Amino acid sequence: MRTGLVAKKVGMTRLFNTDGNEVPVTVLDVNGVQVVAQRTQEKDGYTAVQLGIGARKPSRVSKPLRGQYAKSKVEPKHKLVEFRVDAKNMVDVGAELAASHFVPGQFVDVAGTTLGKGFAGAMKRWNFRGLEASHGVSVAHRSHGSTGQRQDPGKVFKGKKMAGHLGVERVTVQNLKVVSVDDDKGFVFLQGAIPGFEGGYVMVYDAVKKKLPEKLPYPAGLKAKAAAVDAEKKD
Repeated sequence: MRTGLVAKKVGMTRLFNTDGNEVPVTVLDVNGVQVVAQRTQEKDGYTAVQLGIGARKPSRVSKPLRGQYAKSKVEPKHKLVEFRVDAKNMVDVGAELAASHFVPGQFVDVAGTTLGKGFAGAMKRWNFRGLEASHGVSVAHRSHGSTGQRQDPGKVFKGKKMAGHLGVERVTVQNLKVVSVDDDKGFVFLQGAIPGFEGGYVMVYDAVKKKLPEKLPYPAGLKAKAAAVDAEKKD
């Protein structure tokens, strides 16, 4: 298991494949993704890498975090996340990851926070069909109907699907295809939509339900290696 990437959602656009067919894609910005710290089995009881993205003023960072950044010799980051990895796939502190960490054609899982939609009725929140349009139903066509019983047990069970707050939940969308990557601009193009708002941060993993391609870079796709490969291609 190798590390994933933390990315900033730019928005959606479209690309065209070799057959001329339109492909709707979500654009992810992975510029400036760096390894800030490592978690080791001996010290922490598990192995992981901590990644940071986005710039932040030192004055906006707590004193303990400023010490961590100084120790790692990394500029303060706006967002920090951890990815569990195998011990053999640890990445050095300070290393910058590239968009080519993922390869076109592979599948990824994306985790993010959904848009907040406030208080929503049962039809919008749970896809209920609502009540009848006739046969005595008046005014309450979009209500969720009965929620409990009579005397026994005479209560509404916990977890009952009812009207309430919708959105602002962590959601993982699985098996999204990587259409293209751009190392120069630091963009990853994924087919389809992902949770979250434009400008929000998401976590991108190798898909757990799909076979990984053979050409994946290990332990990670690093910026220096990507630049060396581009130089060889130009020569």
